[in-house]
Amino acid sequence: MSIEWVNRAIDGLRAWGRDKDVEVDVDEVRLLCDYASDYLEVNELGDFRPGTFEELLLEIYPRKVIAPPESAPETVAAARTLVEFLLETGEIGSKTAERMRATIDEIEPEMPRALADTTKFGMAKSLFSAIGPDSLDLPGPSSRTGTGESGGEDGPGCDCPGCAPLPAVRLPAREEVVRAVREVPLLLDAHRVVTWMAEGGRTTTVRRALRVRDARVIAEELGIGRPALVWRLAVELGLARLDGTAVAAAEGFRPLDARADEELLDLWAGTLEFLIEGQAALTGEDVVDGGMSSIHDLLYRLQSPVPVEALADYLREVAPDRPVGPLDEALTGLTYTGTVQWSEDGLCLTPHGLWGLRELYTGMGMEAPLAPELAEGDASGLIAGLITDGLPADAAEREIVSWLSRRAPEQAAAELLAAVAGAPAEVRGIAVTIVDRLGPEAAEVVRSYLDDAELRPHAIHWLSSRGLDAPALTPEEVLWVSVDMLALALPAAEADPEGFAENIAASGPPAHLIEDMWRVEHPDVVEVLELLGNTLPDRAAAKAARKAAFKARSRGIR
Repeated sequence: MSIEWVNRAIDGLRAWGRDKDVEVDVDEVRLLCDYASDYLEVNELGDFRPGTFEELLLEIYPRKVIAPPESAPETVAAARTLVEFLLETGEIGSKTAERMRATIDEIEPEMPRALADTTKFGMAKSLFSAIGPDSLDLPGPSSRTGTGESGGEDGPGCDCPGCAPLPAVRLPAREEVVRAVREVPLLLDAHRVVTWMAEGGRTTTVRRALRVRDARVIAEELGIGRPALVWRLAVELGLARLDGTAVAAAEGFRPLDARADEELLDLWAGTLEFLIEGQAALTGEDVVDGGMSSIHDLLYRLQSPVPVEALADYLREVAPDRPVGPLDEALTGLTYTGTVQWSEDGLCLTPHGLWGLRELYTGMGMEAPLAPELAEGDASGLIAGLITDGLPADAAEREIVSWLSRRAPEQAAAELLAAVAGAPAEVRGIAVTIVDRLGPEAAEVVRSYLDDAELRPHAIHWLSSRGLDAPALTPEEVLWVSVDMLALALPAAEADPEGFAENIAASGPPAHLIEDMWRVEHPDVVEVLELLGNTLPDRAAAKAARKAAFKARSRGIR
């Protein structure tokens, strides 16, 4: 995005509005210019055309902007204001202005329907709309996403976003938080800077800040990119003692690996408060540094990775006065704090970041509920939690291990299999994979399900894989269990098609097996075969899957 021309345009618009005594919705016009620049190759005001408004208001806005249909008149009014500004400043001629006005008149009745059409939503809008814009703690005065000032001073009846209930979260084990905090780069560097300053007999400025020459040497010798920020944190946490401008290590100063657990957690809670409430200039990207609170709050509420494109759109929404440039470098820099982690899936909180943010919210008097432990519930609750909570693999593993540890193998098998009798493949598959962890003690329970048509093939496999007496699988049962296990993978395939294609290439069923799958009386057989037909790299196998899917559809299997 060409930030400079948009800034100049907005400055000119403000001046024009004052001179003409015209009320200008600056935030709305800025969004129009930002999106025109980003997606429609508008590099200056004179590049606007009638078609630009049609694409902006009927295509870009419905895809990108989280706004209710009833907000359309505000956007249409802002577009009309922009046309008058373009005309009066000589950026367009009168005939072009007339065509623009006519286009906007045609758009006006269509835009509310476009904003309400969920098929038009882009990735970011779908993501944030799924949790509801009113659940986000958004800064600034813009109404585009239901924003409001955080803090919620109006009491429990207030419906501003800052008062929206926080979701229940599942915290990592305390020892995991402690272990991770001992390795946070920002905290380690704060200790290094204090040691360097104290041992070298350095002094600060009268404002208790680093001297320029010391900051330069710290950057060069210790390799710390933002020494002034790290020093501010050290002072905030009480790691250093200042006698006038003379620096000494605080009483009891010790490296992170020598600190007691409780002391370490207190330091980490203080670090979160410094980062979130102090508007720390950490990454050098203004929209990220100024949006620390909003970004962390978003990640806390979503509890899942946010792709960079979606995060960029979100920041444009909540901070229209700050230009949004490429974010990859800034987000990578943000991981230095230890509060977030950055992967190919996007940005999300670290487990200790989640813990620290909840501590901050609790300290602010907000209700930050904990999700119930899945291990405390029955098998249905465990399976539902694993499916709906979207837990990371390590967290899901902890829940499963904890749940199993509270039950004898035979009790665990009985609960799990009883909970999924007659259930969909995804639910049944999770239970079967957990039962697969159990030893021979569960054999009698598993054997009792040989009379269940859907669980029988899984029970046979379980028994035979442990060398226990079991009937042989019939050819029909081999086909059925093949389809059933592939049906279990359907949600994962939708979420990560490339990963599924890679796995299926290495371990997919052979063509001769696929050819007969259409005969299987399984509710997901058509969907499974269509998935194989679209993802199998082996052309013969993919063709066999497509033919089998056609036969299954012809039989009326759904």
